[in-house]
Amino acid sequence: MTHTVEKIGGTSMSRLDELRDTLFLGGERQSPYGRIFVVSAFGGITNLLLEHKKSGKRGVFAAFADGDEAWRESLETAADAMVEAHRSVLSSKDDIARADEFVAERMQGMRDCLTDLMSLCAYSHFSLSQHMLQVREMLSGLGEAHSAFVATLMLNRAGAKATFVDLSGWRDDGEVSLDERINAAMEGIDPSQEIPIVTGYAQCREGLMKEFDRGYSEVTFSRLAALTGASEAVIHKEFHLSSADPNLVGHDVARKLGHTNYDVADQMSNMGMEAIHPSAAKTLRQADVPLRVTNAFQPDDPGTLIDDRPAEKPAVEMVTGLDIVALEVFEQDMVGVKGYDSAILEVLTSHGVRIVSKVSNANTITHYLDASLKRMGGVERDLARLYPNAEVSARPLAMVSAIGRDLGGLSVLTDGLRALADAGLYALGASQGPRDVDVQFILDRDALKDAIRALHEALIAKDRNGVAEAA
Repeated sequence: MTHTVEKIGGTSMSRLDELRDTLFLGGERQSPYGRIFVVSAFGGITNLLLEHKKSGKRGVFAAFADGDEAWRESLETAADAMVEAHRSVLSSKDDIARADEFVAERMQGMRDCLTDLMSLCAYSHFSLSQHMLQVREMLSGLGEAHSAFVATLMLNRAGAKATFVDLSGWRDDGEVSLDERINAAMEGIDPSQEIPIVTGYAQCREGLMKEFDRGYSEVTFSRLAALTGASEAVIHKEFHLSSADPNLVGHDVARKLGHTNYDVADQMSNMGMEAIHPSAAKTLRQADVPLRVTNAFQPDDPGTLIDDRPAEKPAVEMVTGLDIVALEVFEQDMVGVKGYDSAILEVLTSHGVRIVSKVSNANTITHYLDASLKRMGGVERDLARLYPNAEVSARPLAMVSAIGRDLGGLSVLTDGLRALADAGLYALGASQGPRDVDVQFILDRDALKDAIRALHEALIAKDRNGVAEAA
């Protein structure tokens, strides 16, 4: 039968009780069946199990990696938070008791595993560092397994037939590929008769966190959609994909995109927006599975459809921005000499720095980076050693991008620069590629918000060459 595969993030999962009847069970709109749900851990749990995504505050993994016995206390903290999370959404005492037991069993198993690993690595023949990736994956899987189990309890209590599908590999024998893990878990499950609740983390031979780290749930989600031949992949967020941040430009001014394509989704990812991981988008695109992004708390709204269809007419669909660091390498002798680009890339890769964009001329290469100034200190030192005669500098800036499926013939670069000037803002740089999907403006960091407002007003809010059409 035709089915959808739908992903729900951690913030939405923490309001699971609010979404039970509307999102999971479909309300009066549709049958709850014919849908496979991939769930993230409850909000904040993965931060406690690993480390805080934004602040870097240590969780269980970070403490264990540092060799600090405080990991035991951190594990207790994470367990308490998991129990608090499911007690806030479950109403049945029996379900709460089963969820409590689930957390206790998984956490005790994790505690025993880490204790045994530390004892083993006390011998010089074994190195703890060789096992850290597996530890990180095992810890992360605890969060998704917990939320999926709780969601299954809640839906069964409501009278639906829900099935807990655990891809985390807990106590499984042997290693399998991601496809093998998914196919084996889904064997015998009929989405037309039951609601599979699938963990966002999947243990596999490839090691999802090795390449994708915290983006693993979208990789699982997209691969599941491709393997099962889903008619549509759906991501439920707490907001709509809009023409700009409504909190910046005004809720009455920002427009829901309604319909866009994977080109735009890629540009959004490059600008740090969490629409979908680029690798997940690639999987869906190659499998010819359209993606829909909806607001989980507006179930009657179709949200935004993302597919490969071109725009019916040129238009700027979105204006967004992020803080960047401009890394500039200037050397007079660079002219005509090969190798500078590759050497700089090697240094950036070794420091784990993400490149957003790049410009160069005869004797200067500038990379616009998504990185902290603290991390850039090591990058500058390595480049200075590599090129002792070069001038290497890094400074905080902002990048604002106007994005659309087709910007051809719209003079976005010219109109954008004029809009910035009219707003009293000075563009330090601007660029537009021949593909006509985005135009980037570089400004001082403190101009970011004002620049987004000015460009949104000029390129989208005013009656230009059209508006993003409805889905």
